[in-house]
Amino acid sequence: MKKSKIVLIAALTVAAVLILSGCGKKQEAPAASASPVPAMAAPKAALADGNYFAIDRSEAAPNWRYYVELAVSDGAITEVNWSAVNPAGMDKKTVDKAGQYNMVKYGGAQAEWYQQAEKVEEQLIKTQSADLPDAIGGVSIGFDEFKALVKQALASPPAVRGPYADGEYYAEEGAFGSSGWKYFVSLLVRNGNIVHANWSAVDKDGRDKRQVAASGEYGMIKVSSLKKEWHEQALEAEMYLLKTQDPKQIALKADGKTDAIAGATITVGVFFDLAEAALANGPRTY
Repeated sequence: MKKSKIVLIAALTVAAVLILSGCGKKQEAPAASASPVPAMAAPKAALADGNYFAIDRSEAAPNWRYYVELAVSDGAITEVNWSAVNPAGMDKKTVDKAGQYNMVKYGGAQAEWYQQAEKVEEQLIKTQSADLPDAIGGVSIGFDEFKALVKQALASPPAVRGPYADGEYYAEEGAFGSSGWKYFVSLLVRNGNIVHANWSAVDKDGRDKRQVAASGEYGMIKVSSLKKEWHEQALEAEMYLLKTQDPKQIALKADGKTDAIAGATITVGVFFDLAEAALANGPRTY
């Protein structure tokens, strides 16, 4: 009897252990499946402090060639200037503020051009991004070109200060030459550097030589060994000046031509002489 009790107790004990063991297995939580952790967006790189500049370099001879100046301090855009220069080198904002553009009077605009431009500039400082909204309160002028120029400016390193005083420079010949053209040069200086040059001429009818050449009326391409029109070769001379930053740094022949500019066989001496004269005149006063 005692032995039977012992056997019974042992059997019950084993059964209890098996039951508890089974229950324990049922209560085990399934292993958690590994889920990818979303990657954190890389922080936007801070801009290098300094002054930035970009200008429309299209060869077309527009009435106004737009440019953008930016100042960056502590990695943020703190100052913006959006303006333009005409072929004579006059600044659009300055002309507008002097009452000589008159977009309200003659175009029925809600505000003058410079006032609307300032609102666009303010929006850039506020958002710190060239991807501005399509519409800005109080602005009816287009500003896609502004956004493109901001991106272009920030894609380049900050400007290194040059030797010249900032401003717009101009010089022209005193009389019409035997060719019937009177040449002129306008220069734009920002951050002490020559950032834009325009070399052209006018005839007695007031036609601009660059525009005449671009339209195909001048016809130099027919006789040019380079197969390039006058305005295309003039651009090569301008870009050479932007590279050297000194109109005296050019080796000229007696006839005013040079071997230093591969893309130009035209007489360029008058361009460099007028550029030197423009810089000697100092910045334009309005």
